[in-house]
Amino acid sequence: MSHQRHPSDAAVKEPHSVSLKVLRLSRPSLVSQHPLPPPLSSKTPSNPPPLPASLSYSSPSSSSSSSSSSSETNPFPFLLSPILALPPSFGSAYVGTSFSCTLCANHDIPPPIDGGPPLSQKTIRDVKIEAEMKTPSSAQLVKLLGDNTQEDGVDLEPGGTLQKVINFNLTEEGNHVLAVQVTYYEATETSGRTRTFRKLYQFICKGLLVVRTKTSPLGLRKEGSKRRRWVLEAQVENGSDDPGEVVYMEEIGLELEKGLTAKDVNFWGRGGRGKEKIVLRPGEGEEVVFIVEEEREWDGKGEEEGERKVFGTLQLGWRGEMGGRGFLATGRLGTRFLKPRESGVVKA
Repeated sequence: MSHQRHPSDAAVKEPHSVSLKVLRLSRPSLVSQHPLPPPLSSKTPSNPPPLPASLSYSSPSSSSSSSSSSSETNPFPFLLSPILALPPSFGSAYVGTSFSCTLCANHDIPPPIDGGPPLSQKTIRDVKIEAEMKTPSSAQLVKLLGDNTQEDGVDLEPGGTLQKVINFNLTEEGNHVLAVQVTYYEATETSGRTRTFRKLYQFICKGLLVVRTKTSPLGLRKEGSKRRRWVLEAQVENGSDDPGEVVYMEEIGLELEKGLTAKDVNFWGRGGRGKEKIVLRPGEGEEVVFIVEEEREWDGKGEEEGERKVFGTLQLGWRGEMGGRGFLATGRLGTRFLKPRESGVVKA
């Protein structure tokens, strides 16, 4: 049997005197400006040859009809200076980067009624902003950063604003929810009350760098040596779908466990290429190789066949096109225990 819902006697909620705006702090991107061709005349064929430059490079003799097209314009194509463009929307959030945004609590002034006197203004006191980030694995409280850190809140004059900046390091993929709560005391000439409202902002964090690793045993350095060695190969790929998301690698190294050493045999960090940085555009990848070796000779004890040997983690550091930093650490890398080969000495 269905029950009829009775109308509520509660009063209609009044609009809040304080509004909240959340603005993400993003870096701009470079946008190249291409010169536009001149409008086609009726005598121009439907598919004219491309012009070597824009009209701004036309020579003074271009007004004469006897001049050829090569003498009327600069024969060398060019691009105008790149300009900066802000993302039109929220943009993308990637693992390994920092999520930053500004929280603004504004004391709004209600507009006066047409033909009437100004509305009575309310006094806003003890304004507080709290933020909490919900990650796919757990809920973590974000530390607020701002000029004013008073525990009792801030008083806002009409039209005043309280701003807080928060930073959160993104460490996992998936759905993230930013919960922002504003609390304030609203006082009038006859009474006062504490009011609170809460807003949720949802975004998805994606992986920017895709890392694939492979480990294989390596022969002993010399006859009679019992120091085991392995070759660790890693492929780092830019997995972004955004054509402008270029990655400039600054660091690719190993954070080893105790008792191990690693030799970097990559040519991009030394030798003929010197200190050249790795540039990864979307879909591009780079392979790096490390030789991992034990510091002490293995005595054949303490490990069983098939037991996992942990090397450490791979540390990746990069910058974006406009200098934004990113850092990513893989899980613990290693291999299964195998007895060292007594033959096949390899020099490296």
